[in-house]
Amino acid sequence: MLHRIVDFSVRDVRFPTSAEQHGSDAMHTDPDYSAAYVVITTDSKVQGFGLTFTLGKGTDIVVCAVKALSGLVIGKFLQDIVGDFRGFYRLLSSDSQMRWLGPEKGVIHLATAAVLNAVWDLWARTEGKPLWKLLVDMDPKQIVSCIDFRYITDALTEEEALDILMKAQEDKQHREEQMLKKGYPAYTTSCAWLGYTDEQLKQMIDANQRWDVSEAISWVSELSEFRPLWIEEPTSPDDILGHAAISKALGTLGIGVASGEQCQNRVMFKQFLQAAALQFVQIDSCRLGSVNENLAVILMAHKFRVPVCPHAGGVGLCELVQHLILFDYISVSADLHNRMCEYVDHLHEHFTCPAIIEKAHYMPPKNPGYSCEMLESSVVKHQYPDGEVWRKKIA
Repeated sequence: MLHRIVDFSVRDVRFPTSAEQHGSDAMHTDPDYSAAYVVITTDSKVQGFGLTFTLGKGTDIVVCAVKALSGLVIGKFLQDIVGDFRGFYRLLSSDSQMRWLGPEKGVIHLATAAVLNAVWDLWARTEGKPLWKLLVDMDPKQIVSCIDFRYITDALTEEEALDILMKAQEDKQHREEQMLKKGYPAYTTSCAWLGYTDEQLKQMIDANQRWDVSEAISWVSELSEFRPLWIEEPTSPDDILGHAAISKALGTLGIGVASGEQCQNRVMFKQFLQAAALQFVQIDSCRLGSVNENLAVILMAHKFRVPVCPHAGGVGLCELVQHLILFDYISVSADLHNRMCEYVDHLHEHFTCPAIIEKAHYMPPKNPGYSCEMLESSVVKHQYPDGEVWRKKIA
């Protein structure tokens, strides 16, 4: 079947997590975990579900941006999209008028991620595979064809990306079987949220963009005796040279720098890697332009020999990013040293196929799709401002 997209909806879904300070940190003290939630429907009645993550206020702005992109999607055939996925990515990210709102960053890029996440979910569902398996089974040339290499060829060419993927074909089946049996290593950060008591806390180092460069170096140097693996987001997420200076200073102490959850696009990641500013790359499934752009970053990180340790938590981020990190291990890195994926045990009950953790490992999803379909009852209840939860609070 051709699967023509005939309907497109987006809703503002918010959870009142600020009431118990879930997700609170040094910069975001009262987040209401939220999502711009997209559903695309085809003439074959198959649907695709996608989202992008927000913190409450402003979700309505992202919803408006998603609606502005919808005209580029409705009427398209899925087969035409995936047949030229690089072109479709550019269609959404480089509209001659809307790109002025970015380009490829900020609200319009969050909206692009939500739409593309839904398209990837739709593709995986039509193939009857979970997204990670769809990616793992792809021919390396097809993977490369999904990536927009514009602005990053000085760091990674198409030929280099293809070579990485071809070399990783060896023992790929064994790694897939290993993941199905044991899963991918996970770690948690919810223990270190600002609103929690001392009794709820464990050792975790995440500055959440709080310091200037010199402050970061000074504070983290004082903690060197505890041998932290990394300091996360020590300064502005846009300060590439600042991260490089921090990395250089802390490297002598054996402490790495991790960042990426608010890194806006593949071009910034390219510069972080070129400047040796990161020792751990924290991709985000909704900050970047969906799977397409994350594939580019995963491959660049491999070339620069920097481990990928994805950011997750929020609303649906664990469900989404587990697919990306499984692909990274099976089809790219073939390495688990100093690699793990963040997990936060909140809000999973609102998804039809929630992430599963066993013995501190993500177990590979088995259901077709990208795992981001929400329970309709949860969406209706938490839709802002008319859902039951918010009507009561507003009243």
